[in-house]
Amino acid sequence: MHNNQFKTEAVNRIKIAQGHLEKVHKMLESDEYCPDIILQNRAVQAALKKIDEVVLHGHLHSCVLKDLHGSKNENEKMIGEIVELFKKT
Repeated sequence: MHNNQFKTEAVNRIKIAQGHLEKVHKMLESDEYCPDIILQNRAVQAALKKIDEVVLHGHLHSCVLKDLHGSKNENEKMIGEIVELFKKT
């Protein structure tokens, strides 16, 4: 990730996800109410999804846009990579 703005935001989002995950760990160890644990775990998942969004946004701005004026084959390759990412989710 070449853009510092996106990198900084992604790192901050990772810290948020880590905080949520630590909370899930503590809740499990202290036998807290299961629906509360699930709710906190969903916060972990949402935080991870947000990291993906930030990284993709950064990729589109720092890699794809600058290379968009390349050859048709290169453009198709970049589009294919992004499509494959979404197929795996």
